[in-house]
Amino acid sequence: MLGNFFGISSHSATIILSFFFFLNKSPQILIFQTGMVGYPEALTDPSYKSQILTLTYPLIGNYGVPKDEDGEFGLSKWFESSKIHAAALIIGELSESPSHWSSAKSLDQWLREQGIPGLEGVDTRSLTKKIREKGTMLGKLVVEGTSANDVPLDNPDTRNLVKEVSMKVKGTVRITAIDCGIKYNQIRCLCQRGARVTVIPWDYPLDSNDLDGLFISNGPGNPEYCKETVENIRKVACVEDPKPVFGICLGHQLLSLVIGAKTYKMKYGNRGHNQPCIHKGTNRCFITSQNHGFAVDPKTLPEDWDVLFTNANDTTSEGIVHNHKPLFSVQFHPEHMAGPADLVGLFDVFLDTVKDAKEAFVRPRKVLVLGSGGLSIGQAGEFDYSGSQAIKALKEENIQTVLINPNIATVQTSKGLADKVYFLPITPEYVTQVIKNERPDGVLLTFGGQTALNCGVELTKQGVLEKYKVRVLGTPVASIEMTEDRKIFVEKIEEINEHVAPSEAAMSAVAAAERLGYPVLVRSAFALGGLGSGFANNREEMITLVTQAFAHTSQVLVDKSLKGWKEIEYEVVRDAYDNCVTVCNMENVDPLGIHTGESIVVAPSQTLNDYEYNMLRNTAIKVIRHLGIVGECNIQYALNPESEQYYIIEVNARLSRSSALASKATGYPLAYVAAKLGLGIPLPMLKNSVTNSTTANFEPSLDYCVVKVPRWDLSKFLRVSTKIGSSMKSVGEVMAIGRNFEEAFQKALRMVDENCVGFDHTIKPVSEEVCNEVTHLPSHSHRIFVLAAALHAGYTVERLYELTKIDHWFLHKMKNIADHEKLLKAFNQDESAMPPEVMRKAKQLGFSDKQILAVRKLRRDWKILPVVKQIDTVAAEWPAHTNYLYLTYHGSESDVVFEQPHVMVIGSGVYRIGSSVEFDWCAVGCIMELRKMGYKTIMVNYNPETVSTDYDMCDRLYFDEISFEVVMDIYEMENPEGVILSMGGQLPNNIAMSLHRQQCRILGTSPEFIDSAENRFKFSRMLDTIGISQPRWKELSDIESAVGFCETVGYPCLVRPSYVLSGAAMNVAYADSDLEKYLSSAVAVSKEHPVVISKFIQEAKEIDVDAVACDGVVIAIAVSEHVENAGVHSGDATLVTPPQDINQKTMERIKMIVHAIGQELQVTGPFNLQLIAKDDQLKVIECNVRVSRSFPFVSKTLGVDLVALATRVILGEEVEAVGLMKGNGIVGVKVPQFSFSRLAGADVVLGVEMTSTGEVACFGENRYEAYLKAMLSTGFKIPKKNILLTIGTYKVMVYFTAIQTLESLGYNLYASLGTADFYTEHGDKQRNIMDYLEENHFDLVVNLSMRNSGGRRLSSFVTKGYRTRRMAIDYSVPLITDIKCTKLFVQVSCDKLAFKVMDITQASC
Repeated sequence: MLGNFFGISSHSATIILSFFFFLNKSPQILIFQTGMVGYPEALTDPSYKSQILTLTYPLIGNYGVPKDEDGEFGLSKWFESSKIHAAALIIGELSESPSHWSSAKSLDQWLREQGIPGLEGVDTRSLTKKIREKGTMLGKLVVEGTSANDVPLDNPDTRNLVKEVSMKVKGTVRITAIDCGIKYNQIRCLCQRGARVTVIPWDYPLDSNDLDGLFISNGPGNPEYCKETVENIRKVACVEDPKPVFGICLGHQLLSLVIGAKTYKMKYGNRGHNQPCIHKGTNRCFITSQNHGFAVDPKTLPEDWDVLFTNANDTTSEGIVHNHKPLFSVQFHPEHMAGPADLVGLFDVFLDTVKDAKEAFVRPRKVLVLGSGGLSIGQAGEFDYSGSQAIKALKEENIQTVLINPNIATVQTSKGLADKVYFLPITPEYVTQVIKNERPDGVLLTFGGQTALNCGVELTKQGVLEKYKVRVLGTPVASIEMTEDRKIFVEKIEEINEHVAPSEAAMSAVAAAERLGYPVLVRSAFALGGLGSGFANNREEMITLVTQAFAHTSQVLVDKSLKGWKEIEYEVVRDAYDNCVTVCNMENVDPLGIHTGESIVVAPSQTLNDYEYNMLRNTAIKVIRHLGIVGECNIQYALNPESEQYYIIEVNARLSRSSALASKATGYPLAYVAAKLGLGIPLPMLKNSVTNSTTANFEPSLDYCVVKVPRWDLSKFLRVSTKIGSSMKSVGEVMAIGRNFEEAFQKALRMVDENCVGFDHTIKPVSEEVCNEVTHLPSHSHRIFVLAAALHAGYTVERLYELTKIDHWFLHKMKNIADHEKLLKAFNQDESAMPPEVMRKAKQLGFSDKQILAVRKLRRDWKILPVVKQIDTVAAEWPAHTNYLYLTYHGSESDVVFEQPHVMVIGSGVYRIGSSVEFDWCAVGCIMELRKMGYKTIMVNYNPETVSTDYDMCDRLYFDEISFEVVMDIYEMENPEGVILSMGGQLPNNIAMSLHRQQCRILGTSPEFIDSAENRFKFSRMLDTIGISQPRWKELSDIESAVGFCETVGYPCLVRPSYVLSGAAMNVAYADSDLEKYLSSAVAVSKEHPVVISKFIQEAKEIDVDAVACDGVVIAIAVSEHVENAGVHSGDATLVTPPQDINQKTMERIKMIVHAIGQELQVTGPFNLQLIAKDDQLKVIECNVRVSRSFPFVSKTLGVDLVALATRVILGEEVEAVGLMKGNGIVGVKVPQFSFSRLAGADVVLGVEMTSTGEVACFGENRYEAYLKAMLSTGFKIPKKNILLTIGTYKVMVYFTAIQTLESLGYNLYASLGTADFYTEHGDKQRNIMDYLEENHFDLVVNLSMRNSGGRRLSSFVTKGYRTRRMAIDYSVPLITDIKCTKLFVQVSCDKLAFKVMDITQASC
């Protein structure tokens, strides 16, 4: 039923609300509370007497309401009093299907029973802002059909509310507590400490002879109405030798009135679970729960009294203390339920909890920052974000920064950020040389992932840091080792009576498993992303896992399996003065058993009640303090879904993937803050960077829901297992924001894959067999779509819970989507027949226009439009000029106004194979250049790992989908000067034509010319028209003509779909059977665009060209050559620039081709060309009218920032032509970073579809020096003794000299049978290769595939070559699979003595 709410005060505010979920009428005070859990405790808190309570967190009722049962001391276990005291409740969304083991009824049932009215469907953020701006106001709920004038207004501030909530009968048993609205937990805290408590009414006369101490409770209303209480307290407190007095909340105000101080009414009070209070004297800051509308004026305190605590946000007094008498009080709730209990020690003796401030911290002069190297599975772009933030924080403090990071695609290695950048391997040898050269006095180890952490630990062990007097900033190495070494970690946790899952760090892992009992989880210590981990159900599986795990680590951990338990994470910040806060808690949708990087994650947690939330929060703070961590860290728990039992899984004493997610989910810049804390700056001294007025020593309040979903690219790999479990395989992740779970969840699914429309039941068909296989653990990367199909097919929530152990609450939310989708189907034939409310509900559940089959115009005609909401860390409690925005259909108004013109830049979206940090570098570079030029900027992106989604990089950040629908929505609201698509890779290009058709102002190259390059047919036809040579080609029309074309030109032939990135579904066909299979997969990824077949030219050289043009006139060209022959995707190839083997004549022809194509496509901005050279002929194979993967590499190596140049050109600024970029004398080599060790079963064969997850680049005087450094940066180790050669008979003749060279260098060469037949190596060296590999006998394996490059045919049987390659990966043996790279390695091996491994080339780019 609809209802209206009228808020009336002297400001005469009017607010329209709707959707009663229970009914009543009640005129009272309207206030808000920002806690994210604890609604049963809040509603029964007597301090809320006669107040209409608005909860800012939008999803309420998730864990239901527990049965009222007695706990300790005969007090209610769950509630704060015997009934609900709030007059009414206003929320965003009521959970219809609560899920929790303690739940006895739903929230609306409980409120009906108690006769308490409430409203749902309210834009609570908008309402909170009105209360914040206007102050608390009188309000009434009016049932539809009732005149508002018939319900009188009654101001509760004019009544003695304490009288109404205090006990009514004198002499209730036990202690000296004045009940002004006492909460059960206050009595509980006193009783737990051995007190005999007598509770007395508010006006009960006091006699000091009857008590040893006096406690004054909290309560509602104006303290000045409690005159009797004030007089009674004065008789026992204002004497020469008073008994101890302790007041809380209203009790604090009453004690102030007793001593003659004054109180005043606040504008809207402080209510929530995250109010920071600074203790005077130590400056320690504590997070407190509060609920009050009145405050004490500290200026009116008598001489012998002092302020005890001050609110770090609004500087109001939070506590007072007498200078020598035992009298004190606090405004906050140290015992609060719901909320933190950081100061519950005040019930003992507060001063015992105050520690002496630590010694003064000597600030460093120069700091070395270790990066994370190439992006790999488990260690991706999040460390570019965290390292960039750290460098920014250090520069603000005027500290010199030196960065070591060979990942040339990162923002942190860009000119203008760090003072010096070394593109070198992050190994103890190289880092020692940099330390010797630079002499830093501080080093940050926790901003470069496991790579930096392991390197720092090794440098400490070797005594390097001590020798050169380099202090580790932030968390000490001893604390890092405590978290990394499982045995020490378990011992440290048990010292504070906490527990980890039953586990053993064992050399004899099989015996450990049998002691713990199967199933068990096997894990590697000192590893990232669950590398080398898995579940073993029996002895055989155990032996296999352990053998592989020891290849990656020196210590193997065996844990008792807790599969099916909830997995919960907390991000914790602590400074050197022991100030400690939890910034974000997160809950995995998937149960324990799936690595958190593979799981769907929700922030904040949705199914924990207040007790569980704060139990785990308090444990996190206790553990982090005990371990001595300074900065930021992450703690993970396993929580029993049927009780309060929990185990600590692990602590990461560094920035992590989760901390990047938490930073973006809350708006709290964890890495930036952690860097400042590493310098010894106290947390309370740092400002909240969003509000710029409140302290960073706080715990963010969220009034939205965040969902993270990982992305897998397993289809790119041959033979890979698609099972997901305890070892990470995902290559990227997305984060979606909504006002409810369904909205954020469906957004996230679309973000992961632009071809996915949402929670789609058509992607994976369902059957009992499929459902069992895919939903059980280890699971399948498509499991979420199996759930969609199962719900569509009628599976019950209970049945799916049995199969998946995903909490009922999440399954019910998914069912909401499935149910509404069925309703929408009824209007498939005629969407205009759909009632507007059905469409509105669909949009609120996260359905896209495409899912609804809605015509955009119809939706807009019906005024079903998104609103823009801010992420401000404080749930609108404080004014925040934040530019961090998202779109939602749950709201009545936008938080921002659209006045100033901006330039809109579209980011690159989710990291995937082929689109990674290099495109983020381009987008960030574009924004920075625009700001330098004086333009206001808008960034649209949704990747939490990126620097571009750092809200201080641009003027407005829209953390939302990169789809035609959403970009168009933002465009219509913002009306920008134009949109730049060319900086975000393939994803923005894919929507170029759709935006163009809607008359969007696209800056740069016209979308019609973009289409001419992306559409394979149009591009090939254009090349023919302008006389540029290309391989012979044909557009696919049918299979027969395709086969006929291939037979005419001769196999092999290349199948090329349109509008794809990283060679998706591109394949080389060697026979008719290959062709048919590859054509079907190409058509699947390129449904709306043509597929072209061309002749594949073997043994050709491939050349990459990056360029910038203005109106078709090319002004800058950078050329790179591939080491490998054509047929290896450019993203997997080794690139060299400036090119070393291209003669002047060829270079001139390359320039001619680039100029001709740039002119024909009328390019304005960046573009990229790929050519092949063979037999003195150049042919064009591809053109991308956008930035490419190699833009950062050529820009930094050759010294011209192509992105800055392109940005100026796009905005119409005149620039000086650069011409061919030749560099400054150094040679750069870019090497791919692969993650095959994480992809069980995947074959290590390179082809025309990309498989690398990242890249590194290093510099040298020649290509050999640069190549060696780059290879070492990927984890490659120079072989010491034994090399295995499996290169095939027919290739040995060509490389006989190289093989002889290796032998002459002293290596022992082993050969497979095919090689040995030619190169005679007899005796036991022909013994079983697999035995040698298992024994880690080889230092290097060279395995050259029998098939020519480009071919990736999947054999029906397991070849020896495949087994050799796979075992090399599984046993961490360096592997080379390309002929030309083998020759380059041999050359490096010859020359290494000349330039030595320690030689350093520094590049400050």
